[in-house]
Amino acid sequence: MMQQILQDMYIEPDLLAELNEEQKQILFYKIREEQVRRWNERERRDPSQAVNKKSDRRGIQWLLGSDGEVWVWVMGEAPGDKPFEDIVEELMEERARKQAQREAQELRMHITQVLLNFLRRVKEAEIEKKFRDAMAKEKARFVAEKWKEETDDRKAAKQEEEEDRIREELKKCEEEERQRGEEEIRQTEERRAKELYISLKQEEKRSERDDKEWQEQLRRSKAADEEMKCKARQARDEYKRQSLRAIDKGLVAGLSGLFHKTHLNGSGHNRRHVTVVEHPTPPAEASHSPATSAGQLASGHYRRRQHRRYSNPVTQSLTECPVWIRPPRPNSRQSIIRWFKEEQRPRRAGYERSSNTIAPWFHGIISRQESEALLTNAAEGCFLVRVSERIWGYTLSYCTTSGFKHFLIDASGDYYSFLGVDQNRHATLADLIDFHKEEVITTSGGELLQDPCRPKSSTADFGGLFL
Repeated sequence: MMQQILQDMYIEPDLLAELNEEQKQILFYKIREEQVRRWNERERRDPSQAVNKKSDRRGIQWLLGSDGEVWVWVMGEAPGDKPFEDIVEELMEERARKQAQREAQELRMHITQVLLNFLRRVKEAEIEKKFRDAMAKEKARFVAEKWKEETDDRKAAKQEEEEDRIREELKKCEEEERQRGEEEIRQTEERRAKELYISLKQEEKRSERDDKEWQEQLRRSKAADEEMKCKARQARDEYKRQSLRAIDKGLVAGLSGLFHKTHLNGSGHNRRHVTVVEHPTPPAEASHSPATSAGQLASGHYRRRQHRRYSNPVTQSLTECPVWIRPPRPNSRQSIIRWFKEEQRPRRAGYERSSNTIAPWFHGIISRQESEALLTNAAEGCFLVRVSERIWGYTLSYCTTSGFKHFLIDASGDYYSFLGVDQNRHATLADLIDFHKEEVITTSGGELLQDPCRPKSSTADFGGLFL
């Protein structure tokens, strides 16, 4: 898949969306290396073009107006446009008016609260006065009952008159205070509007002299560029570290060469249907070492020839069926199942390394949403492998403390490797999983495979891959 991308110099948008930021950086780095390589090769092949290219100069042609000069449009000077000063003036007046209205409303509420407090104090004084009068009446009642009754009548009449007078004075004071407050609010609003207008004018002049916002945006842009360069540098270091680690462990050349020798009837692009003819390799013979002898390979070849010779007519008809041309990308679920059965099952994809048991981390054909649902509430490091519906390969879904990560595994060739993360090639899918149980997938993320996520049901059909 990586070779196809580098050959076409193009990647599908939906496939690009599957990659994380570090995978995109590594993919961009590889595409850029291919561009430089092609350019150097073309320069070595025809040096005369490099000399002619220097004389090729591109220019800019300006749009001219009716007067033959360069056409320029200035906002506010074209016919029908308001002058820029008028627009700015209107905006500042509107902002000043709204600010003055808000402050006037706040002042009005403050004055109302002051009046309510004043009335409350008056009421309290009135109640206290009534209480004193009641006490006086209670004392007078002990002196003389008759005198008390006459005195009470006179006091009651006098008290009612006094209350009416006090009530009228309160109403009058309240009305005067309200009118005075309204006038003060109106004057304050006008004065504040003028002050805000003047302050906005001064602020506009200060912003023209020192534009701090532009300086801050420039600083953020430079910081973002530095962060992108740092990510690209980390991606290149990760690529070199993974390559050196794989070379030290001897997993690249030995396993890839051995798998190339033991591959069944050629590459995966043009393959005859020999799945029925050749039996699956037993567990003891599934994981060969690089030191496999030539005699063992020859004996295996002899057994395949003998089996092919004594096969029944049905097997011979399947062997002689037309070659299946694999499309560049999966176009249906049936094509994925056919690809898996004819190319991946002979390579023991999805099986344990040393047995014919399906690996606990393999889930067959499931969607991204189903894989995330299975990994929900799982511990960090839990993972599963599913068949990808976008490329000829698989997707490793990984659970982290902050969410989920999905890594594409390219299986279009005779090896297995992560797409865009590293270039370590593994002979089998189980080798890739076991390798990253000890080595992290990316240095920045520190993804280390720990616990496999098993299927919920023991009778799962894996999307029809093993039927």
